[in-house]
Parts: sequence; C-alpha cells; structure tokens
Amino acid sequence: MFLSEKEIEVRYAETDQMGVVYHANYVIWLEIGRTQLIKDLGFSYAGLEQDGYLSPVTNVNVNYRTPVKYGETVVIRTWVEKHSKLRTTYGYEIVHEDGTVASSATSEHVIVKKDNFRPVSLKRVHEAWDAKYVEIAKEYV
Repeated sequence: MFLSEKEIEVRYAETDQMGVVYHANYVIWLEIGRTQLIKDLGFSYAGLEQDGYLSPVTNVNVNYRTPVKYGETVVIRTWVEKHSKLRTTYGYEIVHEDGTVASSATSEHVIVKKDNFRPVSLKRVHEAWDAKYVEIAKEYV
C-alpha cells in the first residue's frame, strides 16, 4: 500500500477554548493529506482544475479517538482506500508523535467537469493518474 505522510504543527488558531483542535479543522487536515498524496504520486490537483475539472467531496467520515492540542505535531497519513470508475475513497490517520492514532477518516470524491458538474471518470481525464490509483488502491471496485 502506498502511504503518504505530511507533518502538521498545530497552530493556536486551530484550537477551541479547551485548547483542543476544533473538530472542523480535521477536515482541512484531510485536504492537506490528500493534496500531499497526489503530489507524492507526481500529479497536481491544481493542474486538474486548470484542465477544467474538479474533485468535490461527496462524503466525509471522521472518527475522533484522542484529542490533539496546541503545540503538538501530528502526522497525516493518507492512502487510496477504494477506487472505481467514478469514485475514489481516501483513507486517513492523524497520528500523535508517540504513534497513537488521534483520528481516522475517509473521504469520497468524484471528478466533475467544472462548467456543468457532470461526473466523468478519472481514466477519461487523466489516464496515468487513474492507472496509478488502480495500482495502489487497497480495493478496486
């Protein structure tokens, strides 16, 4: 399994009154991890947009296990959980410095044309990218 890792230093602005990372910020971290995975594979989400396509989130699920606090450094681990003709599911773990999992998550995405939001297959848009996802996905459906 291909695993991408991105280190994040928790900023004060990401925390709530209890000094714990506010739950919505985890979704931002997922985007950071996903972008890093794409970059590590040699592709560019910005390039996809320049070509007239977007990859909106159709579902996100975050499981919070242990709190992350200001001053900590965490690692976002990201991989391709599932890939099909029209949908890609990414898997994530947000891990404390000691190796314990703070959070696990998945997000599902489709590729759409920017001008009309009609779904298209990644294979049709970027054949090499699709082939890489087929190769590294834990499950191809």
